[in-house]
Amino acid sequence: MTETKTALVTGANKGIGYEIAAGLGALGWSVGVGARDDGRREEAVAKLRAAGADAFGVPLDVTDDASVTAAAGLLAERGLDVLVNNAAITGGMPQEPTKVDPATVRTVVETNVLGVIRVTNAMLPLLRRSPSPRIVNMSSTVGSLTRQTTPGAQTGPISAAYSTSKTFLNALTVQYAKELADTNILINAGCPGFCATDLNGFRGVRTPEQGAAIAVRLATLPDGGPTGTFSDDDGPVPW
Repeated sequence: MTETKTALVTGANKGIGYEIAAGLGALGWSVGVGARDDGRREEAVAKLRAAGADAFGVPLDVTDDASVTAAAGLLAERGLDVLVNNAAITGGMPQEPTKVDPATVRTVVETNVLGVIRVTNAMLPLLRRSPSPRIVNMSSTVGSLTRQTTPGAQTGPISAAYSTSKTFLNALTVQYAKELADTNILINAGCPGFCATDLNGFRGVRTPEQGAAIAVRLATLPDGGPTGTFSDDDGPVPW
């Protein structure tokens, strides 16, 4: 018998985050549904439990220090093996850099980047106690500078807030991997692809379940697996 692994997925009350929680739950994991909206969080937990998952709610606003500290306290007794930083916002469109409100960029970075730092650092003491800790940062190929500068590449609309926040997140992932290189913590960035969620007005061509697959794979990497990488279902994504 092996002890049940515990994961925390931020922004897990809907969309890709919910499907990541469902995917890990289907593997027999105990999954914390991190979300700031009480009603949506508990509805998601109830739905996951009805499907047979060992799910529990974690009140969590990634932009709020006190909320993140409280979430870490809630998880302290359970322990934590995997953190999936999934919570993100677009900031709305259009976002041409000559027109965007700097406040919009600040708001997006607060959630998509600073939120990841805030949650990751709060959860690291718990992850360090795990025999096989993993951190997954949900990124996007729109943050790939290589693809953004490749003529003819499909990189979505010009975006001074969302796309750049994912570039920032990719760089942050590399820095965490460098600092944690002498530990057993594996941290990687994954792109779910263009999924139909309310983040993009359900314009995506993939399902949230399909988008969750990369996170589940990175969350379950074997010991000694890769760290500091950026990939999607097709393999490595260029930085």
